[in-house]
Amino acid sequence: MTEDTTVLIVEDQPDVLALYEQFVGEQYTVRTATTVEAAVDIVDESTDVVLLDRRLPDGDGQRVLERIREQGYGCRVAMVTGVVPDFDIVGMGFDHYVVKPISRDGLLDAVELLLGRTEYGTKLRETASLVSKRALLEAEKSADELAASTEYRRLVDQVDTLQRDIDAISADFTPADFRAMFRDIESAP
Repeated sequence: MTEDTTVLIVEDQPDVLALYEQFVGEQYTVRTATTVEAAVDIVDESTDVVLLDRRLPDGDGQRVLERIREQGYGCRVAMVTGVVPDFDIVGMGFDHYVVKPISRDGLLDAVELLLGRTEYGTKLRETASLVSKRALLEAEKSADELAASTEYRRLVDQVDTLQRDIDAISADFTPADFRAMFRDIESAP
């Protein structure tokens, strides 16, 4: 939990917005928007998580989600809405869906889940890069050369540390979390 993490809350009901801002603002930097237009103007590369209502006065929250994906922002998006999910959600690019009402703990759990998915993906990409370097060195260098190399030992230690971090992050993931992350991997450029 850090104030360096920015959460954008998009909610048109002032009392609900104030409540969510209070809940989330205890641990994170919060920005708010009450319309699609305002949300599209506010979201940028510094946004880590978006808590997005589906029904806004000037349109559907889906427009905000589409804009986020079109711009290539790496933030995670949770639809936090009173709209009970239907088959229309299949084509939506959100990361998590929460039906209102939601408690303080439920809202914070949603933010933490999304941040965990982001951290997992980052560490997974970093590990993959280091593992490919390790494999290349192991294919090209002798066992004696590898044993004598400080850089190689440091690389192996980094891979081990990252793999432990990934295991720790994923320990609480559900099958739905893994499906969402693999969907992200499949859609990555």
